[in-house]
Amino acid sequence: MAATTTGPAANEPVIVIGAGAAGLAAADALRGHGVSVVILEKEFRLAEPWRCRHEQLHLNTHRALSMLPGLSYPPRTPAFPNKGVIVDYLERFATERGLVVEFGTTVERIERKDGGWLVHTIEGVRRASQVIVATGRDRLPWIPDWDGIKSFQGRLIHAGEFGAAQAYAGKSVLVVGAGNSGFDVLNHLSGVDTKEIWLSARQGPSLLPKRVGSVAVHRFAGIMAQLPTSVVDTMISATQRLIFGDLTRHGLPPAPKGGASRLGAEQIAIAVDDGAVAALKAGRITVVAPVASFSGKSVRLSDGKVIEPDVVIAATGYRSGLETMVGDLGVLDGKGVSKANGGTPTGQPGLWFIGMRPSLTSYFHSAGIQARAIARQIAKAR
Repeated sequence: MAATTTGPAANEPVIVIGAGAAGLAAADALRGHGVSVVILEKEFRLAEPWRCRHEQLHLNTHRALSMLPGLSYPPRTPAFPNKGVIVDYLERFATERGLVVEFGTTVERIERKDGGWLVHTIEGVRRASQVIVATGRDRLPWIPDWDGIKSFQGRLIHAGEFGAAQAYAGKSVLVVGAGNSGFDVLNHLSGVDTKEIWLSARQGPSLLPKRVGSVAVHRFAGIMAQLPTSVVDTMISATQRLIFGDLTRHGLPPAPKGGASRLGAEQIAIAVDDGAVAALKAGRITVVAPVASFSGKSVRLSDGKVIEPDVVIAATGYRSGLETMVGDLGVLDGKGVSKANGGTPTGQPGLWFIGMRPSLTSYFHSAGIQARAIARQIAKAR
């Protein structure tokens, strides 16, 4: 039932939009300050995006740095939890913290009104004293509108639709994009008996190994996060060169700038290798030029070369899809990403964003920090 649109905003609850890790962390932090909170989620169960991803999906971040505040993983959880563990973890967090989520509630837009906010849902209008948007920056898969793309007779998918790795056995595959998603796909394909694997790379990645021997490299991310960006850039570059050698000898373009710098300025996550580099050096993966166009069974590259992959996997990123919800409030940049994140003011009193930036540590760890920062400011204002 639609809530009333009258009354003082301070008496209304805080509405959290999205029940992912960031949204749950925000709601939990608010309740810890005694603030009334409502969680709205468009899906009909928790962790739906995790459930929909391919079965091989694991975190690239170590479990020790991938927890929400106050809840550890069960004993004997692998260092890099798989998607099933994450689904169970989020459900357990919501249950143990007593967080009630209103599922199946799609928020269409939010509007500033009488010192508070009107949250327009498909079921009606809700009032809120403050609103926290926790819908994620990777909500909508994005594929470039390449010339001739509709004529392609092979299979074209986004990396988020990767599915089972064994499904690519015996097929030739073109992976477009050498970022975090692209290397995730290549890591899985490297263990499958495919035909040709091509990697179309406009820019090279900042790349770290998942492990060195038995040591999980990400265990050091907490220390790195406390260092100056330039120092971390140097550490990542030196590690990449020491472990992998000069990958430009195998056709991979160099990264345009340091990994930490790209993470902070462009929100480009650091890629993780778990088999792809070995396949590249063995000649199983061939680096090719950027995609120019499609035609029938063919893909033409920017250098004029033509290849005929059975499958094209676009590891080309995601969009936030926030334009319809908050696009008229002046809080998004040219790419539709929120200008502010966490406890940083948005310029719109009572409007917050959480979980909209990648980090050196992990999405979960950052969500906890951001949630506490937002909750402190909301509690102080009340």
